[in-house]
Amino acid sequence: MNLPFYIAKRYLFTKKSHSAINIISVISVLGVMVAVVAMVCTLSVFNGFQDLVASCFTNFDPQLKVVPTQGKTFSQQLPEVQLVREDEDVDVACGVLEDRALARYGDRQAMITLMGAEDDFDECTDISSILYGNGRFALHADVLDYGILGIRLAMYFNMGVSYQDPLLIYTPRKGAEIDMMDPSSSFNQDELNSAGVVFSVNQKQYDQEYVLTSLSFAQRMFERPGQFSALELRLAPGANVDKVKKRLQQKVGKEFRVMDRYEQQADVFRIMKVEKYMSYLFLSFILFIACFNIVGSLSMLIIDKRDDVRVLHHLGAGQRVVARVFLYEGRMISIVGASLGILIGLLLCWMQQHYGLLRLGDVSGAFIVDAYPVSVHVADVVLIFLTVIGVAFITTWYPVHYLSRKLTD
Repeated sequence: MNLPFYIAKRYLFTKKSHSAINIISVISVLGVMVAVVAMVCTLSVFNGFQDLVASCFTNFDPQLKVVPTQGKTFSQQLPEVQLVREDEDVDVACGVLEDRALARYGDRQAMITLMGAEDDFDECTDISSILYGNGRFALHADVLDYGILGIRLAMYFNMGVSYQDPLLIYTPRKGAEIDMMDPSSSFNQDELNSAGVVFSVNQKQYDQEYVLTSLSFAQRMFERPGQFSALELRLAPGANVDKVKKRLQQKVGKEFRVMDRYEQQADVFRIMKVEKYMSYLFLSFILFIACFNIVGSLSMLIIDKRDDVRVLHHLGAGQRVVARVFLYEGRMISIVGASLGILIGLLLCWMQQHYGLLRLGDVSGAFIVDAYPVSVHVADVVLIFLTVIGVAFITTWYPVHYLSRKLTD
């Protein structure tokens, strides 16, 4: 039997001679519990927002994307492109070319991202699920090129899901100097017609800037015939994204980079992770302060049990054994507080998921979701539990050793 642990357990669950020690012990457990509840709920909300953003991106972004490591474009005839297209786990491979351009409709103009794609773009992504209007997904007809706009950009131009007049697109000509007498001669000009639909990703980056059109139109406007800026991939059902990504990276070599959906939006998710871990650090500091209640509880308990300490010392127990008794006491207080906090935190997260206790606004439909999204990750729960144990050990080690040494000297 572990004697220090047995004695610590008896001290924790038996009534002390002074009621103040019992009260402080309860406060210690509650302090740790409240801090843990806050950590579980806060990190779960950050996870919920991250999953929400990821779900919005997946309708427009491909599962994997191959881009050049140097330069903006590459030839669609490269052998690496063919190797990727022929991979057994690649179901659809769609070449795209995108760059900045100027769009004008009526008396309004805006800088846009013009994205030209091959005809199977709707098979490569889930864009069909976010289209609105009476038309259908089409990038061109026999003699017409269509432009599918983000919903915010369409609203800015006051054109609705369908527009009667053509959307004018301007891109600078390569090597052309601006002629102040006739500035329009320095730009490539062409027009896009309405396909009767717009898309809504619920992300400003796409909805307010992107215009989707045919690959041939983009190659002509940017003067890059036979060029891609990226090769977007949809994998076969059941394919492991990480394994396919690694294999394709080996095939294309250092001249290309294969990115998954999170890497395609690395800046967004990096910011969200930084915010999450900064919140974790601040809450850990609050937990650190809460654990000083454990120090007070243990200090009073050591003084209350000084006669027991002397008896143990006379029976042969050294200062180290005595210190372990109260260190175990502190750890058990922190474990009880952490366990209760995790259980309550998980219960609150479950209630938020199913009942939406905390709402984002008073008006339903004002945001993408009406209530704060929550997603519990097992790794976060384990991290919180280990943090509580670590912080409790750090805050109690020196006071316990100091007081136990004073009583056994």
